[in-house]
Amino acid sequence: MAVTAQKKSGSEKLIFRVRPRLLTLLGDQLIKDANLAVFELVKNAYDADATVCAVTLEYPTDPTKACITVEDDGIGMDEDTLQNVWMMIATDFRALQRQEDRRTKKFHRFPLGEKGLGRLSAHKLGRSIRLITRRRGGEELVLDFNWDRIESADDLESAGIDLEIRQPETFKGNQHGTCFEITRLREAWNRGQARRLHRAVNSLCSPFKGPEDFEVMLSIPDHEEWLKNLFTAEDANKCALYHVRGSFEAKSGTFDYTFTPPPGYSKQLTKTTEKGKEVALEKKVENSRKSEALDLSKHKIGKVSFDFWLFDRDPAVLRDVTDDVKGLKDYLDENGGIRIYRDGIRVYDFGEPGNDWLNLDIRRVNTPTARTSNNQILGALWLDATESGDLREKTNREGFIENEAFEDFRAAVISMLTQMEAEKTKDQRRLREVLGKGTGKRVFEKLAEVREVLERKGVLAEVEPKLKAAEKEMEIYRDQLLHAAVPGLTIGMMLHGAEKILDELRAATSRGAHPVRIKELVDRLYRAMRPVTNLLKNPNPGKTSAGVLIKEAIFSAEIRLRRHHITLINGMEMDCPDFKIQGSKQMLVASITNLIDNSIHWLETKAPKQKYLYIGTTEDIEEGPAIVVGDNGPGFGKDDPEDLIAPFFTRRAGGMGLGLYIVSEIMRVSQGRVVFPSKSDVDLPDQIKGAVVALQFLEKS
Repeated sequence: MAVTAQKKSGSEKLIFRVRPRLLTLLGDQLIKDANLAVFELVKNAYDADATVCAVTLEYPTDPTKACITVEDDGIGMDEDTLQNVWMMIATDFRALQRQEDRRTKKFHRFPLGEKGLGRLSAHKLGRSIRLITRRRGGEELVLDFNWDRIESADDLESAGIDLEIRQPETFKGNQHGTCFEITRLREAWNRGQARRLHRAVNSLCSPFKGPEDFEVMLSIPDHEEWLKNLFTAEDANKCALYHVRGSFEAKSGTFDYTFTPPPGYSKQLTKTTEKGKEVALEKKVENSRKSEALDLSKHKIGKVSFDFWLFDRDPAVLRDVTDDVKGLKDYLDENGGIRIYRDGIRVYDFGEPGNDWLNLDIRRVNTPTARTSNNQILGALWLDATESGDLREKTNREGFIENEAFEDFRAAVISMLTQMEAEKTKDQRRLREVLGKGTGKRVFEKLAEVREVLERKGVLAEVEPKLKAAEKEMEIYRDQLLHAAVPGLTIGMMLHGAEKILDELRAATSRGAHPVRIKELVDRLYRAMRPVTNLLKNPNPGKTSAGVLIKEAIFSAEIRLRRHHITLINGMEMDCPDFKIQGSKQMLVASITNLIDNSIHWLETKAPKQKYLYIGTTEDIEEGPAIVVGDNGPGFGKDDPEDLIAPFFTRRAGGMGLGLYIVSEIMRVSQGRVVFPSKSDVDLPDQIKGAVVALQFLEKS
């Protein structure tokens, strides 16, 4: 690329010059994190016709020895390919393959790469990289990249890399392939990051029907326990009550639907099967509640197949479908959503935490009982690489370019999902009836009784509009109790007050009260259901840190800890990492203090010989750092976390059961959540064997 500058005596050509540090900048900007960097190297192995790609993380806790190795048994590279393709940034080598529909020789794979930038992912991982590659029967080629030296060079020409040609040492005999050895890693690795890496590399192939000729393996020598007891896709499949499989293209789609009752309810409920349900594709008209017919044939998308597993997260159902409720819920929280696969290989980052590309969570907030959130579904969509050319990946490898084809594709998925949810809702309603569920059932029964009496007295028509308005408000609060924007105490008091008004209204109608009095009570009921001020909203949130919050919470509790002879283990004095927090300092300190108060109570109840309380931080839990409070009390037993944070749930004599719920609401407005990690999830002192609660602050995507 060139520009021309005019001079008095003539003209000359100026050319752009590039500093080598541009390569690092591109890697940092285009590759979001280490997991995606490894993901890109694994995709390169797939494009190289490999059958196996082995990812090894060695000495992850020792920065001086830490190493990541990514090795495949693909076709490898010769000197010409290495120099003119791999060393050529932004090459169109793969793009031309895609345009000409040239597939690999052995497995006939359509290339996943096309930008010529994926190789920069290796630079995201470490500052020293050794590339070893060999074609079948050829010599072994070795390149050593020292990124400190490369970045300090004046220009690319002076940042050359020496090529070593040697007799095979890594790929001996008839072996061939490519191996990356990456050292001087750019970031440290812990248990949580290792588990995220495990999820990333194993998500490359679909859990439903990935390519049978390609396998990805991750190993962490001497830290195998980091990857033990991980819930698998196979485990999750056995717990899904609803299975949907089908396809769509052009103007319509079809699907098969199956509802399998939980084992404990198979006598009360029968299996439901719907075959060949037909759906006319629709899309919502922008800025309108209307929809219009959708035709995908105007785009190059092709036939889209799908397989969805849908889950019921009711605690009673979860306990009936698995012995590892926490494992299932954690798996759904981490892996839930709908992913996209092209030729069986995943298109990143659809289905990743934080990428709600179908707005499933927003749909569920708007219609809680009828819609499916990301943590209630494991889904896969399959595209044919040669037929879906209008769905183009972004340069940064984070999804598709949001062009018209993608928008229509997304609308088609929602159109299909909406019909599936209609089938699911019917069976879910049956299941709820068997479970005896139905929040607010007594209230609605009382409303029905009131209507009957008012009808007999001839005043129903006059007050019915406000009765309906009040009933609608109650339905919203019933369905969104745990998702509402106001604290649980306020909601609980409001619902309780509404029930009292209903009792009074029913009594008034029964004894023949004057219509004026009835109108007054109906008006009070309507006003009681209107939104109220969020008492937890702090008008002055600010910046603070975990260390500051812990210090203040300990200061406020240390007298009580001494009085109850509880030994405090302060993790901040044991090199726990500190981190910044944006939120209400007063509310967050009160949350930690509440957890301390719970520990004191249960330590007194259990009365161990030596009582311990631990307060510290951790980065081992996926999705964000957390403040951890633990003790050696009785723990939570078999109580489900959703019960623990539900309003009015308590095992404390005389307790109101609002403490953890209010803490949960405080964390929600602080962009965080309350989690209940197991001992294996975080590193804790040996003395801490009871309850463990973490206040996690979610990382922004």
